[in-house]
Amino acid sequence: MLGVLPLLMSHSLRMSIRTRIVVPAVFFAALALISGCGYSTQGKAVKVAPSIQTIYMPAFVNQTQKFKVEQILTVAVVREFTARSRFKVSNDPDAEHQATLKGTVLSAVVTPLTYDSATGRASTATVTITMRVTLTDKDGKPIFDRQNYTFRETYQISRELSSFFEEESPSIDRLARDFARTLVADVLEDW
Repeated sequence: MLGVLPLLMSHSLRMSIRTRIVVPAVFFAALALISGCGYSTQGKAVKVAPSIQTIYMPAFVNQTQKFKVEQILTVAVVREFTARSRFKVSNDPDAEHQATLKGTVLSAVVTPLTYDSATGRASTATVTITMRVTLTDKDGKPIFDRQNYTFRETYQISRELSSFFEEESPSIDRLARDFARTLVADVLEDW
């Protein structure tokens, strides 16, 4: 019996070492195989034909009560297309163009987030803008279509009336830049 005990101990020790090494190795190998199966990137090839060089982009339409929001968004998108793409953007309907980009501001809402417990006034707010954007070729065939782009920007509301600084407009500017970056990336990369 004494001779069997060391033999059993060494066998259990060998099993323990094997279990500690082999099981994790098999687990990670299986994990690598499973995660690699069917792997592909989410993006697709760009659908914008190389023949499209100029995009006609009229000012976005504003269906909200928020003053000039469509102008801010239009300017941001034009800047982003000019900086990040090969396309020339024109607002002249009579100029030669191969595609048309139209946008509509569907909603622009400012919502208080937090309130000052002493005064009961809002201390932070969120501006939320929802857009519809379509890019069509000369024949009106859709190249890119997003019916519900929603972007949010949170900002602080000043407590001091004497040093009041309206933060809503700069927050809309930040939101417009974010929207423009996302839109141009989506059009170019077709996510």
